[in-house]
Amino acid sequence: MKKIFLFLFLLSGTIAFGQAFEGTLTWKISADMDPATKAKMDAAQQKMNDPAAQAQMKELKEKMNDPEFKKMMESNPQMKAQMEQMMKMAEGGGDMSSIMPKAIVIKIKDQNTLTHMDGGMMGNIDVLYLKNKNTTYKIDREAKTYSVMSTSDTMKLQDVKITKTSETAKILNYTCTKYIAESTVQGQPVQQIFWTTTGIKGLDMKSLARQRMGNNQQTMFYEKIDGVPLKIEMKQPQMGMTMEVVEVKNQSLPSSDFTLPKDFKEN
Repeated sequence: MKKIFLFLFLLSGTIAFGQAFEGTLTWKISADMDPATKAKMDAAQQKMNDPAAQAQMKELKEKMNDPEFKKMMESNPQMKAQMEQMMKMAEGGGDMSSIMPKAIVIKIKDQNTLTHMDGGMMGNIDVLYLKNKNTTYKIDREAKTYSVMSTSDTMKLQDVKITKTSETAKILNYTCTKYIAESTVQGQPVQQIFWTTTGIKGLDMKSLARQRMGNNQQTMFYEKIDGVPLKIEMKQPQMGMTMEVVEVKNQSLPSSDFTLPKDFKEN
């Protein structure tokens, strides 16, 4: 599951990097699991729905309202956010809908990007890339903290093979070409399928490859892909995921969206 979230972070920055585009891209996300992984998820959900587990969660929720406990949590924003996230997952039943985001919204201005995940475990986390610093930040809105994302925060893609196919499809009225990227992550095979278009002015993946976003060299293979993807499919043994753009909106965005909140602390 962690690999899926790292994949989302990596691609959310990659797909949004533009030369001149200003506006918003909205993606919908769907995921499916192999039977064994689904069985484990179902078992975990049943365990979480067990009356004894629910009683424990109720007790913890009441404890979190205790003034002394609240005071302790306020002194540790990161722990507080983790506790609240755990409560949110429990209330959601622990199924895929409470874990995976439903959508990703990416704002782009002056080659800066702000990525927000809608729902799921990471619903309180934003990813901010600042072009002038060539740095990517992870912002925790609930904990009111931020941290620099290093290369250790992302997947290590190895032996990447890119194949451009002759297959095309229409997405949002744009003609998209299919690329297949095959690689390994921690010894496991991973296949990514990109449906890319060159029809959106100011958006491309090669610009990212040249800029080396966040000094992350694993993004270099994107230089072999023309255009910007409007649909991305990821396939690995335990799980598959599809991201597809449902809206491309050209609009003026405030510069304040692309700054670190002044009252947030650095981790």
